[in-house]
Amino acid sequence: MNAEIIAVGSELLLGQIVNSNAQFLSKQLAEIGVNVYYHTVVGDNPSRLAETIEVARKRSNLIVFTGGLGPTKDDLTKETIAKLLGRNLVSDSYALEGIEQYFKQTNRIMTENNKKQALVIEGSSVLQNDHGMAPGMGIQIQNITYMLLPGPPKEMQPMFISYGKEYLLKQLGEVDHIESRVLRFFGIGESQLETEIEDLIDAQTNPTIAPLAADGEVTLRLTAKHRSIEMTKVLLDEVEEKITSRVGEFMYGYGTTSLVSEVMKKLINHKLTVSSAESLTGGLFAQELTNEQGSSQVFASAIVCYSNEVKQNVLQVSPDILSSDGAISEKTARTLAENVRDLLGTDIGISFTGVAGPDESEGKPVGTVYIGLAFKQKPTKVYSLKLAGTRNGIRMRTVKYGFHYILQVLNET
Repeated sequence: MNAEIIAVGSELLLGQIVNSNAQFLSKQLAEIGVNVYYHTVVGDNPSRLAETIEVARKRSNLIVFTGGLGPTKDDLTKETIAKLLGRNLVSDSYALEGIEQYFKQTNRIMTENNKKQALVIEGSSVLQNDHGMAPGMGIQIQNITYMLLPGPPKEMQPMFISYGKEYLLKQLGEVDHIESRVLRFFGIGESQLETEIEDLIDAQTNPTIAPLAADGEVTLRLTAKHRSIEMTKVLLDEVEEKITSRVGEFMYGYGTTSLVSEVMKKLINHKLTVSSAESLTGGLFAQELTNEQGSSQVFASAIVCYSNEVKQNVLQVSPDILSSDGAISEKTARTLAENVRDLLGTDIGISFTGVAGPDESEGKPVGTVYIGLAFKQKPTKVYSLKLAGTRNGIRMRTVKYGFHYILQVLNET
C-alpha cells in the first residue's frame, strides 16, 4: 500500500500552523508497512482540492486527508471527495447524537451548521471521534482507499490510533514491519562517508541507507522491512556491521543523541570532571555542557580568556609564548588546557583558541583553530583544525570537535 497524505487548510499554506499531522501519520503508517511517498498541502478551495486528489489517485492507492471536516463553509473536504466519488453525504446518527449532547452539557445553542459535522460519505466506515465532534471515515473505491481525519492533532491522533489503524490493518492482511535505525557520525564529511560506503548504498534494497548532513554532523538512516520484527533487527544489525567496519571510528551514537550527551554519559560513568579555558568559543563549550541535565556532576567551571591579559594573568600563559608563538598557537592551547585543569582541580582541561573571523588575526587565516586537551596522567594533546563557514558556524563546530576529541580519549580509557 503506497500512501499520500493530503493536509487541507489555508492556515497551513500561510504558515500560521505547522503540519505536524503529516509527521505523525508517516511514522504510524511506516509501523504497519505502508509506504508514504508524498506529503501535499492544499488550501480551502474545492477546485484545487479536486485537482490535488486527481493527481494523488494516479500515484497512490491510499490517500489520507487531514482537516476540512468542521462546521464552517470553508470546511469542504468530505463534500469535495464525495462529489468526486459520486457518493452522497448522509448523517451519522451516533455522531449527531454526540454533537447534540455536547451542546446540552455546555449549555450552548447548537446552530444548524454544526449538524454538518455529522455528515459522512455514504457507504464509508465511520471512525469515531472520542475527542471532538466530526467523525472520520474510510472508504475503498476502485482499489483506492480514502481516509478522512479531522485537522486538530488532539482529535486526529487518538482517532487514527484507536480506529484508523485498525481499519487499514484489516485491508492489509499480513503486515510488513518497518524498523529504522539512525547512526550518528562526526569528524567525517558527508561526501567522504558516502565514498567509503558507496557500494553499500548502490546495492541497497532492504535495508535502505539514507545519508543526511546537518550542523557539521552526518547521520545514516537505515530502514528495514520484514514480516518479522526480529528479522528487521537482524537485517539492520548486518548492514550496520558492514558500515562500522569501514567508518566506525567516526560513529558516536544512535537516534537523537548528541556529542555532548555522549560525553556526559562517559564522564559520569568514569567519575571524571572537566573545566574549560575558552578564548575563541567565548563560553560556548560551557553553555552546551551545562544545558545537559546532571552537568553539575562533571563540570567545574569555565574561564573565558578572550584577552591576552587574562591568558597571562589568570591562566599563567607566559609572555614569551604569547609574543613568540601568539595566542593562536599550539603552545598556548597546550598551556591553557593544562593550567585550567590544575587551577580548577579537575580531571580534564580543555582549551579553545583560534580565528572565527571575519578578519584574520596574528597573520593566521579565518578558520585556524587549536584545541588543547589535558587529561590527568596522560600526555596533553593539541588538535589543529582548518574550518570554514560563518563566525558562529566556526565557533559551534569548534565546540563539537572539542566534545568529539574528549569522547575519543574516553573511549580509549
